[in-house]
Amino acid sequence: LQEANNVTVVPVVAASTATPAVAASGSAGESASDGQAIFAQTCIACHGADGKGAIPGVPDFTAKAGPLSKSDAELVKNISEGFQSPGSFMAMPAKGGNAALTEADVRAVLAYLHSEFGE
Repeated sequence: LQEANNVTVVPVVAASTATPAVAASGSAGESASDGQAIFAQTCIACHGADGKGAIPGVPDFTAKAGPLSKSDAELVKNISEGFQSPGSFMAMPAKGGNAALTEADVRAVLAYLHSEFGE
């Protein structure tokens, strides 16, 4: 904090919402590797590196009847718009809270989820 002429100046730090996939590949959301980078930045805190859910109520991607058993259309909608899992005390925010994600980014994350945790 700096005070000058009876004005308090508070430094503000802005967080980047850019996805690593864009910087790494130049074209966001085209492959599971793009999806892995986005997952690591946006999703891993709640869903965990192992896909089993890092906090109570987060669905297990590795479960046979888990989220990945749903259609891709339903999963894209849930990721894009946000979703409240039955029995969970909290909802996933739209795009995991990263408003900068495009539909291609969401589809890349889904491709990564299927390749990493699907059957």
